[in-house]
Amino acid sequence: MTIENLSSNKSFGGWHKQYSHYSETLNCSMRFAIYLPPQASNGEKVPVLYWLSGLTCTDENFMQKAGAHRMAAELGIAIIAPDTSPRGDEVADEDAYDLGKGAGFYVNATQEPWSRHYRMYDYVLNELPALIEERFPVSDVRSVSGHSMGGHGALVLALRNPERYQSVSAFSPVSNPVNCPWGKKAFSAYLGNDTSEWAQYDASLLMQETSKFVPALVDQGEADNFLEEQLKPEALEAAARQSGYPLELNRHEGYDHSYYFIASFIEQHLSFHARYLLQS
Repeated sequence: MTIENLSSNKSFGGWHKQYSHYSETLNCSMRFAIYLPPQASNGEKVPVLYWLSGLTCTDENFMQKAGAHRMAAELGIAIIAPDTSPRGDEVADEDAYDLGKGAGFYVNATQEPWSRHYRMYDYVLNELPALIEERFPVSDVRSVSGHSMGGHGALVLALRNPERYQSVSAFSPVSNPVNCPWGKKAFSAYLGNDTSEWAQYDASLLMQETSKFVPALVDQGEADNFLEEQLKPEALEAAARQSGYPLELNRHEGYDHSYYFIASFIEQHLSFHARYLLQS
């Protein structure tokens, strides 16, 4: 597979780089960002944290706004940030911020016209890690994290594939998408009207049924204007109580849905993942 380096910036002794490649899963060209800590330049294969961004975002939001490079460099953890959806003139889209490009919701779409390109679940789970592990000095030791729509994606990936991830965390995740406007709109379009198909992409429904636990950390701002209507962390808490899942969910007074919130607590999340990524 051919990949093209689009940019390179040295940061805290490591390198932040952007690449593009053609995705067989998504049938289009995709872009991703990677932060390689200094340890990766010394012949060491480092573990990887995959970051999934939220609605309207690209690979750039986290890398430029979260302030994660310093701690990642100190810990020796690579960070991969894919785009949030397929892109290109041939890719189906909608004149809305919460459906179409920028709003892939990390599902495998089954409905036309979305099914040709919108298979972000398979892309993040399989194709992208295979590419990263083949081309870069990283190991197959992985964790996953994300924000909002990306927090939903991270939780779903870890809950459905506990053997693939050492840990999972999320900021302000869409915790119960089958019961919120964002989720209902996206799932109806991408998956159809059979709501039984939606459950496989709902973190709360998955968590209440699972018996295989991946260490999980969630942070939620109490001043988040999407809290009650869209995010529903109480559904995730109830699911964890039902299954006995060891979920750590922290609420923070005064914090909103922005990257100011993420930047305030990203170092705690990286330290959390390091406990599991670096234990082997």
